[in-house]
Formats: sequence, C-alpha cells, structure tokens
Amino acid sequence: MKIKIIVTLKNGVLDPQGKAIQQTLNGMGFNEVKDVRQGKYFDIDINETDETKAKSKVDEMCKKLLANLVIEDYKIL
Repeated sequence: MKIKIIVTLKNGVLDPQGKAIQQTLNGMGFNEVKDVRQGKYFDIDINETDETKAKSKVDEMCKKLLANLVIEDYKIL
C-alpha cells in the first residue's frame, strides 16, 4: 500500500528557502507571488493491506524520523 506524506514548516517558523524562491520568482517577473513555503514530500510503499494499520505505522515513522515535530507539521494522505 502506498501512503503519501507532506511535511511543512509550522506557521511562524522562518522559511529562508521559501523566501529565496519567492524572491527569485518575483525577480523573474512573477510579481503576483506574495509568499512561498517549501516542504518535503514522501511516497512510502508499506507492506500492509489494512489502511488503518498502514497509516498508524506511517504516523509513527513521521513522529520518530520524517518530521521534526518542534518546527514541522505533517499530513498523511
């Protein structure tokens, strides 16, 4: 079963990479871009047929390794 995860910085946490992307886009003429927040995307293929169990395992993975819970949020899709 494939599980998708999106990890993003929490609101209020500075995002220098997102700011650099936004400034570059503005410099390229995309002046309508007001803000950019960057993040991470994971596509995990887990050997589990039960969706609830699979998402529970992936949730544990996020808490232990994939997301820094101090500064990041994650969403399992």
